[in-house]
Amino acid sequence: MKDTILYGDCRNTLKTITEKCQMCVTSPPYYGLRNYGNEDDQIGMEQTPEDYIKQLVEVFRGVRDVLSDDGTLWVNIGDTYYNYRSDGNYPKQSVSKTNQDLPSFTPVRGNKFKNLKSKDLIGIPWMLAFALRSDGWYLRQDIIWNKPNPMPESVKDRCTKSHEYIFLLSKSKKYYYDNESIKEKAVGERWGKNTPINMDNTKDTDNQFSGLTRPRKMIYDKKNKRSVWTVTSKPFKGSHFATFPPDLIKPCILAGSKENDIILDPFMGSGTTAMVSKELGRHYIGCELHEDYGNLIQKRLGLMSLL
Repeated sequence: MKDTILYGDCRNTLKTITEKCQMCVTSPPYYGLRNYGNEDDQIGMEQTPEDYIKQLVEVFRGVRDVLSDDGTLWVNIGDTYYNYRSDGNYPKQSVSKTNQDLPSFTPVRGNKFKNLKSKDLIGIPWMLAFALRSDGWYLRQDIIWNKPNPMPESVKDRCTKSHEYIFLLSKSKKYYYDNESIKEKAVGERWGKNTPINMDNTKDTDNQFSGLTRPRKMIYDKKNKRSVWTVTSKPFKGSHFATFPPDLIKPCILAGSKENDIILDPFMGSGTTAMVSKELGRHYIGCELHEDYGNLIQKRLGLMSLL
């Protein structure tokens, strides 16, 4: 079953997976943002944020069932603002130029919520994180994806949003995590031998303190990876909107798995998880609602050398 894409609703296709996966890395459809062409059951078009979170909890419950006992979940999710419109309609953003039969408008948050005011930041990422923790996952870390090239926003009453979250969660208290594989380069100064210095730790050019020798030397060590990751978004020609940057998920896969492990993505989209998994010597299993993306995924798997 490894190196396979399962087409259909991931809430169903996850139940057909017979092999254990070491980790899951994914980015689910964001709430109320885009219409992917399945109005009846698509995730992201629920009437309330709470319903949306409930559906994602169900998905990741299925993910947990197929993870190894020491497996991890890495989930990228963005936030959104509540902007009530009485007609309940927003301009539709389709995911493919070939889907010409999609409706011209997308119903989004048609209800007026008691606990949300127009322009409120909903807080979707933390709603999901806390819901998953309540459902039994270990919430281990929030990682900030810092975007040097964020989407432009025509706002003047707040900062332009330039970050998203990646949450690291684990199935068990003890889990596989290879911190050595993603350590960062650290540049610093270290004192050693053979250069005389004075008591102020500056170089003694007159050699007055010959007994104190600590030369200044640039040392390139490694340090534990920090929790703010600066990664530029890189569009892939022909793919849908939400393309995962490969550099964003490489450290997730390196830290969360070993070579030949199986990486799961229940929202495969344009296939970035599969592509990076193969590049790093891993296998993949993906779930994707739209068979139309099959050719795109296969194309990306054959274009790794161009990234």
